[in-house]
Amino acid sequence: MRPILSAVLAVLMATGTVHAAEARPPLREHAEVNRGLTVIAIADMIRKNCDSIEPRMVRAYGYMRELKRVASAAGYSDREIDTYVSDKAEKKRIEDSARAWLVARGVRPGEGASYCPVGRTEIARNSQVGVLLRAR
Repeated sequence: MRPILSAVLAVLMATGTVHAAEARPPLREHAEVNRGLTVIAIADMIRKNCDSIEPRMVRAYGYMRELKRVASAAGYSDREIDTYVSDKAEKKRIEDSARAWLVARGVRPGEGASYCPVGRTEIARNSQVGVLLRAR
């Protein structure tokens, strides 16, 4: 009788887990995680286009780990998180959002010098973008 009860409990727990996972929205809809990924993309675009600004890699790494912790605490598995951040369409969506943010602040794509004032402003404001960057 015990093996049957154990098997039934295992099936019920697995079924409950599946239903809970189905009820959770896709990770792309998690606002805090997506804001954070956009912040990282913005900082990356600034540092790649402005020669007088460099990344703070340790802070960026720590911020990425914090975003992963937030996603994990929301119930997303490591596999779901890795799949999401590796998805090319999602990367493009995040980069498009970052690009729009930058353009709204005066950046002209293709003109590297236009990224520098935005980067320096964010560094001076000590914003989340700014703490991921350092002026040389």
